[in-house]
Amino acid sequence: MASLLATCQPICIPASSSRVKLRVSTPSTQLSSRMLGTGLSVTQSVPLLPKLKLEPIVASRVCKFTGKRSNTKNLVTFSKHRTKKLQMVNLQCKKFWWEAGNCYLKLRLSTAAIRTIEKNGLDAVAKKAGIDLKHLRKHT
Repeated sequence: MASLLATCQPICIPASSSRVKLRVSTPSTQLSSRMLGTGLSVTQSVPLLPKLKLEPIVASRVCKFTGKRSNTKNLVTFSKHRTKKLQMVNLQCKKFWWEAGNCYLKLRLSTAAIRTIEKNGLDAVAKKAGIDLKHLRKHT
């Protein structure tokens, strides 16, 4: 029985539970079970691999009103060696007074969107971007 387990091939294991029961069979056990007419199978409990550590969830750096997001640029040296660099969006948290809702809205926007809101008004910019300000309001 132990020699049968030693000759088995590795098997992929799902990550749904901590321990999984496997049904392992080799060609020799299949042949003997067919000849004898018995359902011979070997069951073994195998521990799973440890779970990987995940990095903390970070809010995406995308402006809700303008859709601006980070850009990848190349840093080019004198020898023409290119290195990738990420240009982040200049996002700022700012409170705006919303006339129609009669409350303050705290938004995380790019500086270009802040200037546009100061020029055209919060309702006009939100309507153009297709954003419903009622859903951004926090109920206290």
